[in-house]
Amino acid sequence: MVISSEQPFAHQAAESGTAPDLQCRILVVDDDTALRRSLPIALAQPGRHFDCCASIAETLRQLEHNSYDLILLDYRLPDGTGLDVLSWLAASQRQEAVVMISGEDAIDAAIGALRAGADDFVRKPYHLAQLQRTVHGALHKTALERANRTMSERLRASERLHRYLVESSPDLIFTLDGEGCFTYINPRIESLLGFRGNQLLKRPFLLLVMPEDQDRMHSLLQDVRNGHSERFEVELRLRRNRLSLDQGLPETVTVALDGLPMPGRGDEGARSPGLYGVARDISDRKRAEEIITHQAYHDQLTGLPNRLLFRDRLELAVTHAQRQNSPLAVMFVDIDRFKLVNDTWGHAAGDTLLRTLAERVSGVLRRGDTLARLGGDEFTILLPDISQPQDAETIARKILDVLAAPFALGNGEFRATVSIGIAIHPRDGHSAEDLSRHADVAMYKVKRSGKNGFRFFDAGLNAHHRQRVSLENDLHKALERQEFELHYQPQISLNHRRAVGMEALLRWNHPTRGMVPPATFVPVAEEMGIIGDISQWVLERACAQLGEWRSAGHDTLRMSLNLSPHDFDHHDLVDKVMAAVTRHHIPPALLEVEITESMMMQDADATATKVRELRSAGLGVAIDDFGTGYSSLSYLQKFPVSCLKIDRSFVRELSASAVNPIISAITGIARGFGLHLVAEGVEQEGQVSVLRSLGCDIMQGYLFARPAPAAEIERWLNTQPLPAAPG
Repeated sequence: MVISSEQPFAHQAAESGTAPDLQCRILVVDDDTALRRSLPIALAQPGRHFDCCASIAETLRQLEHNSYDLILLDYRLPDGTGLDVLSWLAASQRQEAVVMISGEDAIDAAIGALRAGADDFVRKPYHLAQLQRTVHGALHKTALERANRTMSERLRASERLHRYLVESSPDLIFTLDGEGCFTYINPRIESLLGFRGNQLLKRPFLLLVMPEDQDRMHSLLQDVRNGHSERFEVELRLRRNRLSLDQGLPETVTVALDGLPMPGRGDEGARSPGLYGVARDISDRKRAEEIITHQAYHDQLTGLPNRLLFRDRLELAVTHAQRQNSPLAVMFVDIDRFKLVNDTWGHAAGDTLLRTLAERVSGVLRRGDTLARLGGDEFTILLPDISQPQDAETIARKILDVLAAPFALGNGEFRATVSIGIAIHPRDGHSAEDLSRHADVAMYKVKRSGKNGFRFFDAGLNAHHRQRVSLENDLHKALERQEFELHYQPQISLNHRRAVGMEALLRWNHPTRGMVPPATFVPVAEEMGIIGDISQWVLERACAQLGEWRSAGHDTLRMSLNLSPHDFDHHDLVDKVMAAVTRHHIPPALLEVEITESMMMQDADATATKVRELRSAGLGVAIDDFGTGYSSLSYLQKFPVSCLKIDRSFVRELSASAVNPIISAITGIARGFGLHLVAEGVEQEGQVSVLRSLGCDIMQGYLFARPAPAAEIERWLNTQPLPAAPG
């Protein structure tokens, strides 16, 4: 008869420290029905659950499906004895506690039961208190044994786990005795350093430490031995076993050692701590750190020091030079026309040029000199411990000489030149920043003076450089602040006795400098790359002004304006000009774009294409300052221009008694090509007479009107004095 089917939890109760028979399960085996009913009642306590069986067969069936904390087993049963149940339990390696209950008087029954595995024997008749004590003791013993087995299993599992972790760890794990000798070392030693573990047992750990790290490690072990140290971390280099080294492996391994003192006892009973050690291979990390450090301080393309490392070396050299009262030199080197290489052959060719140039320059420097790449095509050189400034000049000349040979760039040869600026300490500065800046200023002076050379810094260069920087800063804001103005100078036709055109002339009305001439600021704007914005402003303002004058009745007036050579580099030049003409309702024939002879000769094919597009759109194109350049008549055939402008330098030399042959030639060329002709810089009546006699009808100059703002020119247009009619 089954009283309860709940599972036992006696082992949990024992572990938790509560009553040992809390939540336990008891099987009562007896053929006496009264006992099967009374025992559960007599032994009942909270947490105890009872099942009952009347025979061995029923008991075994019950045990096959359930487990119990205690079996109260009657010795005599209808189909056998309780010894049969004990035999089954032993054969099945069951852990149930058994209390045998028997009415047998012979001692042999008790002895047999105990030998067969029973935990206790109770003889009938028995006192209830005696049975209760026996059951309680058996359950308590069962709980303790089960807790002990659980703890032992956990300990064995933990030991297996930790042994597995230690022996399969990628780290080197070891223990040292008080003398610093190995007492244990895991198998990682063989793959890491090439030693077998038994080779190192009882041998000093310091045998593995590289000589340069031994003193440091010896001090740490001594502190551990004296009890002055707790846990420590240190980086060491350990040597590999040379006899087992694979080819290509380095002789040392860098490890991060984590050491923890462990208690020990010496031969005389005094404390002699040993050491737990875990050493992790950080060789790859150290190599990665070295690579990262190298990349942080070196240029990846050339392998040269970069700006940061050069600055560190320069500051150190300046400090040394100040102590020794000795000079040093800083060079700033910039490759001339480097953009041409990238634009012509691509950046791969540019990289090849940079690497090859760095190799050549490095070859002419001394051992203690430093060549660095700042970026792009800029290099710097540090020349410490020079005896005189002429030594820097000698190096500069060697650099220019070594670069004289052409560079093979795959697609062709390129002759590279450089501009070199030199600053000398202490003459040109007492700090790394001043020396670098002054060498840079000197280099830019070489750039503007024709390139391919060197120059020493002087104070005048610095003042000029500061003025240049100030001019650049102001020029950036000039458009925004509306500081630009257009002045206009009339172009007079003697035959028609009136102004037939206006030349728009750009002026910069600086708030503190006053009127800045174009010759001063236009080249700077071209270098800064803002000339395109300025040209667009000139185009818009000139067209707008011409539109206003046309509305006022001057509908045949032409407008001439100058564009920068850089404007012709843009593919949309013609579209921008035509957009302005259309926007202000101006016939294209009334707008004339002026170009120079030098522009014709630079990238002639591309410029000629733009000129043809302008002419096809109906616009006029004039060659300004004609005759001052080196163009030939073939250029006039290639460039379909509409007008030639005689330069003022030729007009200035005219006199009534002598005719300038150049002007005669220019007027003949204009007639031969069917071009308009305009003479600039006319200031005297005699010049008018000669130009008129040569067939030049349109003139401009101070004799007729000076360049002036639009308001003044408009008043002039309404009241202009008519020139004398041709004789």
